[in-house]
Amino acid sequence: MVKVEAIIHPFKLDEIKAALTELGIEGVTILNVLDHSGSAGPKTHYRGSEYYADVPKVKLEMVVSSRHAEDVIEVISQSTQSSLPDNGGVILVYELAEAIRIRNGRRMELARY
Repeated sequence: MVKVEAIIHPFKLDEIKAALTELGIEGVTILNVLDHSGSAGPKTHYRGSEYYADVPKVKLEMVVSSRHAEDVIEVISQSTQSSLPDNGGVILVYELAEAIRIRNGRRMELARY
């Protein structure tokens, strides 16, 4: 089992959710985040100093079967491509040791996909 995280532009969220649903992925955690990657953000001025502003992004988190992780990564990659000159986002993949259901303490097999 792996955890896939993707940090994307907010305007791509609906497209990615639809593509993941077609793939059978429905359990997705969605968070609003700020991207602070230095010179990638818009330049702004405050009290005579120039700095790069944080950029609003969306972070998706999901747990999928290891054998289907590449399918999920491919769907996210294709859905997030845009003509914007900046960084389109990032996809992170982590191996999971186990998952435990809080309600009853039972060890879970999370792979529904």
